Amino acid sequence: MNKLQAMEVFVQVVDAGGFTRAADNMQLPKATVSTLIQALEATLSVKLLHRTTRQVSVTADGAAYYERCLRILSDVREAEESLSRTRLSPSGRLRVDAPTGLASDVLIPALPDFFTRYPDIQLELGCSDRTIDLIEEGVDCAVRGGVLGDSNLIARRVGILQFVTCATPDYLDRYGRPAHPDELMRHRCVNYFSSRTGKLFDWDFSRDGHRIQVALPGHIAVNDTNAYTAAGLAGLGIVQMPNFMMEPMLKDGRFEQLLADWSTDPLPVHVVYPQNRHLSAKVRVFVEWVAELFSNHPGMRLPKAPPPARPIPFEVAL
Repeated sequence: MNKLQAMEVFVQVVDAGGFTRAADNMQLPKATVSTLIQALEATLSVKLLHRTTRQVSVTADGAAYYERCLRILSDVREAEESLSRTRLSPSGRLRVDAPTGLASDVLIPALPDFFTRYPDIQLELGCSDRTIDLIEEGVDCAVRGGVLGDSNLIARRVGILQFVTCATPDYLDRYGRPAHPDELMRHRCVNYFSSRTGKLFDWDFSRDGHRIQVALPGHIAVNDTNAYTAAGLAGLGIVQMPNFMMEPMLKDGRFEQLLADWSTDPLPVHVVYPQNRHLSAKVRVFVEWVAELFSNHPGMRLPKAPPPARPIPFEVAL
């Protein structure tokens, strides 16, 4: 058994969510893929995958081995590329989609570094808070935050968002300062609704093991980050926004933080791309660059190693 080939096949099976799709992606017979996985499990004396007639999922041992395989295969590729005299810089058009606030406050300010590293890539960055269809709209990859579920996308978790509850000094002068989440029911709040379903997002608060999740009253609801910020700045109500967006406005006094002794549920951030699309060099370097960027951002970095990439959908809530 070729151990590196078996590891590559295992990674492909986990990413694709099944043997058939992995075999198609690698242009190998399905029987070869199955045989390599069985040989790998026999060599390791560990069950790596749960198999049913309908789906394949990774075991706990398999998830840990997956992470090691990713690092080993990445090191092998880097070693090969470093020794290749014909290595070319990734080039061509790269279409990316990202939430408005994340793009304007985090990604775009850091793009000079990306273009210094990869000067031959022409980036087309779509900025929107709606969930797009990557395949239908011809987008190579997207940066998204939200809840996991079923989808035909491969996702790499690259960051996490923490949220802060705040309001303008003018609003607080008029309506007072809530001291407990329950008091928000007597206040005006700016709500955010799903562009896909129209559903308002609930607010959540946690402290000392006690969690509160509520739908709050408000005279206005929006589905765009810029509009949400503008509504808060206009004094239309209390808002709950990502820390990285609010920090400058908290420092200059445009907003004041509320309920600082309560925390909110963090929002995972992923880079996603279609699983039936070859991961080109330009997509790969962009994904790696975003992961590095977020790992160095105090408001975005993951608290621990991310789980294996897997197909997900998400509901944007940035």
